[in-house]
Amino acid sequence: MTRTTPARPVSVEAVLPELAALRGRTTRLHPRRERPGVRDSHVGGPMLWPEGEAWPVCDEPHVRETEGYAPDEIRSARAAGVHPPSRPWPRTTPPGPSPYVALAQLFRRDVPGLASGPGGADLVQLFRCPFAHGPHHERRYFLRWRRAEEADRAGRTLAVPPEVPMLRWEHDLPEPCVLHPEEVDTYPWAEGDALPAELIARIDAWDEAQEAAHGTDALSYQYDLSIPPGWRVGGFPSWASTGPMAVDCASCTTPMRLLLTAEGYETDGPAHSWVPLEDRDPSLRGWASIRDAPAVVQPTRLRFGRDRDMHVFVCPAEGGHPPRWVLA
Repeated sequence: MTRTTPARPVSVEAVLPELAALRGRTTRLHPRRERPGVRDSHVGGPMLWPEGEAWPVCDEPHVRETEGYAPDEIRSARAAGVHPPSRPWPRTTPPGPSPYVALAQLFRRDVPGLASGPGGADLVQLFRCPFAHGPHHERRYFLRWRRAEEADRAGRTLAVPPEVPMLRWEHDLPEPCVLHPEEVDTYPWAEGDALPAELIARIDAWDEAQEAAHGTDALSYQYDLSIPPGWRVGGFPSWASTGPMAVDCASCTTPMRLLLTAEGYETDGPAHSWVPLEDRDPSLRGWASIRDAPAVVQPTRLRFGRDRDMHVFVCPAEGGHPPRWVLA
C-alpha cells in the first residue's frame, strides 16, 4: 500500500514567501511492519550480504551491563503481544569483537533522492553496535555501500548473520518493516544560523500568533510545516535536541550532505498532522484518528538515545571519506 502525506494545513510559502526559494525535497520512507526479503529496501529485514564476506564487527571496548534482553525472547514476546523478560547479564558478555546489528538497507531503485555511493554504489546498508561505549554510553554505527548487481552475482547470501546473546534494551532490536517511499516538500529548521535571523523572528511571531488564536490546537512551523518526522532520505536535518551545527568532513573539511535520517517515532506534536491518509480515520482527530496507532507511531521499535533523530552525513567531495553520525 502506498502512503500519502496529507497536504499541509497551511501553505508555508503563502505565509512566508521567501521560503519558496529554500524549498527542498525529502523522501519519507514510511516503514510498516511486514516481512521484507533480502532484495527489498527495509528496516530490520535480512541484508543482501554475500555468504563469504565477513560480517561487520565492533572491536572497541564496551560498557559492562547488569541486565538485558535475549534477542529470541524479544521476538517471541513481540509475537505474543507482551513485554520480554529482562535477564541478568552474563559475566562473560559483552565479548570483543561484537557483531553489529543490521538496522536498514536501501536500494536507489526504490528510494527517490538516495545519493550514489563510492564507485556508483546503489545500495546502502546501515548497522549499529549493540553495546554502549565510554562514560556517556555512546553508540557506534557502520555504513556499507554496495553495487547491488555485484552482490547478486556473488552467489549465496548469508542466511543467518551472527548475533550477540544479549541486548541492553528491547528497543535495540529492529522490527522488520517494508518501506513505502514518498517524496514531499521540506523547509529548513528555524533556529540558529539555519535561516536568516529576521526570517526566524517572523516564523516565531507567526507561531506565537497561532498559539494565541488556537491554544493547544495551534500549528507550528517546526513541527507541522517544515520537516516531517520519521525515517527519511535527503532534505534538511532537524535539530530538536542540539540546535543547528556545522557538519564538516573530518578528512577534507568539506561541508557534508545529509544522506539519511533514522528516527524512532513517525509523528510529531499533538495534531499528528504528518500521519499518512491511509493510516487515518477521517472522522476522528489527533491520536484517536490513527489506525493501529502503536504500529504506525513506532513501527520499527527502534530508539536512538534521548535524542529525536540520528542523522547520517556523507562527504559530497569524496564518497570514500568516512560518514558522520549526529544525534539531534
